[in-house]
Amino acid sequence: MRVKGWLAILATVLVCAGQEAPAQGFAGMGEAVKGFANPDPSHRFAFPADHGAHPDFRIEWWYLTATLTGPDGTDYGAQWTLFRTALRPGEGTGFASPQLWMGHAALTSAERHLFAEKLGRGGVGQAGVKVSPFAAWIDDWQMISRASPGADALSALDLNASGAGFAYRLALEAKGPIVAQGDQGYSVKSAAGQASHYYSQPFYTVTGTITLEGKDIAVTGQAWLDREWSSQPLAPDQTGWDWFSLKFDDGARLMGFRLRDGGAGYLSATWIDADGTPTPMPPGALRLTPLEETRVAGRDIPVCWRVELPQKAVDVTAAALNPQSFMDTTVPYWEGPIVFSGSHTGRGYLEMTGYE
Repeated sequence: MRVKGWLAILATVLVCAGQEAPAQGFAGMGEAVKGFANPDPSHRFAFPADHGAHPDFRIEWWYLTATLTGPDGTDYGAQWTLFRTALRPGEGTGFASPQLWMGHAALTSAERHLFAEKLGRGGVGQAGVKVSPFAAWIDDWQMISRASPGADALSALDLNASGAGFAYRLALEAKGPIVAQGDQGYSVKSAAGQASHYYSQPFYTVTGTITLEGKDIAVTGQAWLDREWSSQPLAPDQTGWDWFSLKFDDGARLMGFRLRDGGAGYLSATWIDADGTPTPMPPGALRLTPLEETRVAGRDIPVCWRVELPQKAVDVTAAALNPQSFMDTTVPYWEGPIVFSGSHTGRGYLEMTGYE
């Protein structure tokens, strides 16, 4: 549930519009905005069209995280994200386009966390998404399909990005199906009913090369792609979120999140069998307990968690590969790879926002 992107994108919208941030919800995400489309629980994904942009919705992203390993066994993490937001619904040409774009890229090891950010306008070719053949880009950062004829456009991707001190070029191959999150892709975010359309491709294998401070390193690993779009994603009292993607060594997957509201919070989870069959978990099924905090960029942030899903006998302790995986971007947040052990073993990704 990549709601962190909503925050960063909204900040760009407010800067471009010259407005003060609205008061409702985390960074104004609980504010209703007239004219935009709302998620529809009857919608069923149609591909390749839904791999592309949905300009009548206010907020959208193409979001990939990868857990990687070098030839000497060193672990790394890579993030590639393209966010779209709209000042108003619809398309446009040139600088009349209401679409704004933001890209984030990061490369993480146990010792280093390097990141970069790009901002762009729609309508001028600087950033965008094309359905056929599929391509998503901002400046020279690209996510491009190389799928075989007749295959899903996201089944094979080439990915690249670079920033100060880092770069990566990765090739991705999907070894399982696309997974609809929530109720057939309708992902509820609050008791008040805020929601998004949300699907994932959590079954990529990865090969490629990362460059870390001038040194090229061959890597292999796994990756997880999230696609999500909405217009009013949060309730007014939601102050931040904690999102987990867990890849178990037995082939199963788990997506889970908690939206914090000063109380118990709103929790949601999807169990994904090794063959890609999703099972949305009922309310209260997922338990997320912070175990250890560390000081990160002047904030106390939980970097070790207990994750429990009793219905699937999951009880693991997840810890950050690098506790200082802080994204000091337009609006800052924490995001990085995690490793976990206990009832299950494996690797994954964690993102956290709203810790001040």
